[in-house]
Amino acid sequence: MRTNEIIKEIQRLPFQKRIYIIEKTIHSLRKQENINQMEKAVNDLLPDYELNSELTVFTNLDFEDFYETR
Repeated sequence: MRTNEIIKEIQRLPFQKRIYIIEKTIHSLRKQENINQMEKAVNDLLPDYELNSELTVFTNLDFEDFYETR
């Protein structure tokens, strides 16, 4: 379907369904933007974590058992 056809079909819908489509579309866009921002942050920080062992020093403890003291 082409964009113009989609818009025409949406315009034929009742008001509440059109609002629903708008809300779902906005939610989808925000979700994708969050994913894009997270991927950019990962790509920006990856060299720092690969080159600076001080940033990953505590990962040695990741698989050790942890017991909370009370």
